[in-house]
Amino acid sequence: MFSLINLSLRRRVALACLLAFGATMATAAPRSLTLAQAQARALERSRQLAARGHAIAAADDMTVAAAQLPDPVLKAGIDNLPVGGPERFKLGADFMTMRRIGIMQELTSSEKQRWRALRFAREADRSRAEAAVVTAAIERDTAIAWLDRYYLDRMLRELTEQTRQARDEIAAAQAAFRGGRSTPASVLEARVALLALENRASELEGQARSAAIMLARWTDLPVDTVLTGEPDTSAVSIDPGSLDVTLAHHPKVAVLARQADLAQAEAELARANRHADWSVEIALQQRGSGYPNMVSFGVSVPLQWDRKRRQDRETSAKLAEADQAQAERDEALREHIAEVRGQLAEWQSGRTRIARYRQELVPLASERTASVLAAYRGGKASLVDVLSAQRAESELRLQALQLERENARVWAQLTFIAPISASAQDGAVTLKRVNP
Repeated sequence: MFSLINLSLRRRVALACLLAFGATMATAAPRSLTLAQAQARALERSRQLAARGHAIAAADDMTVAAAQLPDPVLKAGIDNLPVGGPERFKLGADFMTMRRIGIMQELTSSEKQRWRALRFAREADRSRAEAAVVTAAIERDTAIAWLDRYYLDRMLRELTEQTRQARDEIAAAQAAFRGGRSTPASVLEARVALLALENRASELEGQARSAAIMLARWTDLPVDTVLTGEPDTSAVSIDPGSLDVTLAHHPKVAVLARQADLAQAEAELARANRHADWSVEIALQQRGSGYPNMVSFGVSVPLQWDRKRRQDRETSAKLAEADQAQAERDEALREHIAEVRGQLAEWQSGRTRIARYRQELVPLASERTASVLAAYRGGKASLVDVLSAQRAESELRLQALQLERENARVWAQLTFIAPISASAQDGAVTLKRVNP
């Protein structure tokens, strides 16, 4: 019985140790990260979006507050209090002395209330458009960081394979030299090639480390997180034939459009301010016990005695600001149309060059390497020829990956020109998928 208990206890301890070891290994193992997951984490961690959210909430609250009448004013005082003679500082002795309490209310027109509220509503719309700008920028920059690291990792793997081949070439050159089938120059050639590859590998490692640090800045994940799921960069969601319509909803253009709406609302408010707000007042005046109490009524009206130089000038200034905002929006739209057309041309040209590398240049280089290697084995080519062919093929492969990386960056700029997350979009836009 005792042995059975000990056996059961040992099994439970072993199972607990196994589970603890498994949990430790799971924690230590690097997480996998797709492009979409990286963008989602970056958006969740963004303090810029939180700041825009607070600005929107503040403007929404002010929209409600601005639509209300000003608070009434409670007024209290003493009128006609004697300060000399036998009745000085006596409240009920003189028939003119009165204790007064009243209330005053400014009567703002409904038009002014509406435009004041609309002014803050337009400010909230502008903050929402700014939030869309921030969202698109985060998605784009996170995608570029992810793609940079993805392609740099692939280039490093390719370069690692080249370095392995170079070491094999050195061993082969040394063996051939010892067997009298090669010259010292072949050994030196192989060593020079290895040093060049190692130097380039160090450069790529630095770039890959920087890309990993930048991706970690957005995602707050370890720099050794494994990237999975290569995105399809062979198509973009922009129709070149409808750029005017599509880019009219570009986040930066939308911000300027909302700024123009805000300036127009301020201009209409300035126009409404040309009509002064009246104030009404009622007060109860209490006198001494021997005298009757009194009630007073009053109306206050601001005298706009120089409207042409003040109110009219303010209205004219706000209208000019509205025209300025609209002109800036139109110019920004033209600028973005030209910029996107250039990016589309660059992306399409890159796709053509990538296809040429993958379908023609790299296969031809592989065939050349195989042909030279076969000739070398038949004694019709030198080891130097083999090394040269292999380096040329590897260099073409690296050039193809570098071109894919550069084209993927352009793809990210085109794909994330507007927020992908629907909640951040400033207006619904249907984008057509375009192939090169």
